[in-house]
Amino acid sequence: MDKTKPIIIAIDGYSSCGKSTLAKSMAKTLHYVYLDSGAMYRAVTLYFINNGIDYNDPEAVTEALGYINIHFERIDGQNHTFLNNTDVEHNIREMRVSEHVSPVAAISAVRRAMVRQQQAMGRKRGLVADGRDIGTVVFPDAELKIFLTADPDVRTSRRHLELAAKGIDAEWDDIRKNLLERDRIDSTRADSPLRQAEDAVVIDNTLLSEDEQLQKAMELAYERIKEAGKAD
Repeated sequence: MDKTKPIIIAIDGYSSCGKSTLAKSMAKTLHYVYLDSGAMYRAVTLYFINNGIDYNDPEAVTEALGYINIHFERIDGQNHTFLNNTDVEHNIREMRVSEHVSPVAAISAVRRAMVRQQQAMGRKRGLVADGRDIGTVVFPDAELKIFLTADPDVRTSRRHLELAAKGIDAEWDDIRKNLLERDRIDSTRADSPLRQAEDAVVIDNTLLSEDEQLQKAMELAYERIKEAGKAD
């Protein structure tokens, strides 16, 4: 009986709830692959901006997607996003990308293209992925699904600190407005809207430290890994 059978862990939730922080920590602890789906949509958005692609033009979007290839690499212990073999980890976090990523991510053709790439990455399992439709659309058979939530003001403060640490200057009110607008778009879009999977475990991390959140999540992970091993 294999008690260490690799599983898929899907983490969904609202913007700046700490999904990527938790996913990265879990992947590092379990020695799993980390799939940052949000970064993939940001990379697509960056490509559209840099190449003057009108994302309201279906034909232009479809053609552009044929030239977009995204992969991840660990550099100095950090996950980096590569767009067509160029490291764009810093660029995709800029506000100019944040302001357009939700409408771009709502485009069916974009979602289908990214889901294909994500599912290909998950075939070997042993993967932690975060986003907004990971447990509902991309990996509906994930052994562990977590849905993160937190108070909007707490999320805004976290995002402000994250951007400042990356040397990106942004106003607190602008960040809050952007987060709430992204929540609205992500939750109401026709294709793969943000929603909690029926079998997801909800973690409200408003009052939790990163360590406390990780401890809760890892307890769930070890339990599901054990169950997966017994199933064999």
